Amino acid sequence: MTKRYGQAIAVDSISLKIPAGTYCCLLGPSGCGKSSTLRMIAGHEDVSDGDILLGNTVVNDLPPARRGTAMMFQNYALFPHLDCVDNVAFSLKMKGVGKTERRARALDMLRLVDMQDYAARLPSQLSGGQQQRVALARALITGPSVLLLDEPLSALDPFLRAKMREELKRLQKELGISFIHVTHSQEEAMALADLVVVMNKGRIEQADTAREVFNHPRTAFVARFIGGHNILQDNGRTISVRADRASLAPPAAGESGFAGTVRAVEYLGSVVHVGVSRAGNGAAEADGFLVAIPENRFFTAPVAPGDPVTVSWKLEDVHVLEE
Repeated sequence: MTKRYGQAIAVDSISLKIPAGTYCCLLGPSGCGKSSTLRMIAGHEDVSDGDILLGNTVVNDLPPARRGTAMMFQNYALFPHLDCVDNVAFSLKMKGVGKTERRARALDMLRLVDMQDYAARLPSQLSGGQQQRVALARALITGPSVLLLDEPLSALDPFLRAKMREELKRLQKELGISFIHVTHSQEEAMALADLVVVMNKGRIEQADTAREVFNHPRTAFVARFIGGHNILQDNGRTISVRADRASLAPPAAGESGFAGTVRAVEYLGSVVHVGVSRAGNGAAEADGFLVAIPENRFFTAPVAPGDPVTVSWKLEDVHVLEE
């Protein structure tokens, strides 16, 4: 599938199969093509080349309402003059469903997202998290086979974001439908997704389980974007070493490493991040070398910026990246 805007290519010949009942996250930086992909699936953008199939049906030419998908937008887009029940029931009203039936079904949806006690409130009387639950109920009331979510957690504070992640995962498992969720947050994708799709410059760099993406990133871009990896040149090849697999210690037999100087120390609670610059040759790849050390271990032998150190890692913890 390809999407062009004039001469600009937003999505560049991607192919992806999402199994039924999967929580899939499209992950990548701004401008990578993930939102354009979602909008094409929804029917809000035309496909320039290629096909979108839901089951065995090509849906390219079907309007959004006939695709069996539902979209939850980033800004929730609730009607300010309607209470929660009527907001959730709105699509049923457009389909000609009677008032009693559509309001009953809307209340059922509000119960599903634990918002039944706020049924009579207007959107302005709700918190951001409550508005999001109403928007989710409104998207689900049509009984979609695929729910599309465009950065749904980005406006929430960190505590509520974590709580809503749990809710989304619970709902997806309970409903048994596919969720396709666009995000630029690595943590969000790793916590939610059965299938993580990392995109870059309109292409898919890797599509895999969260654990596989983290432990075996396919390219340097994936390793950098997922985070927690150091990228190095080693004997003409590109490798990655996880920050939590490196240590500040004299190199032992069967290990690799380098001498360096502590550049920065960040205390993050359960872990301490130590940034190290390579001594001597100023190699560019070592400027951002990160060692993640458990808090209790760090404080048995603490280091500070300017201290000389030796960074080492086991050969078995070296992962070779594709060019």
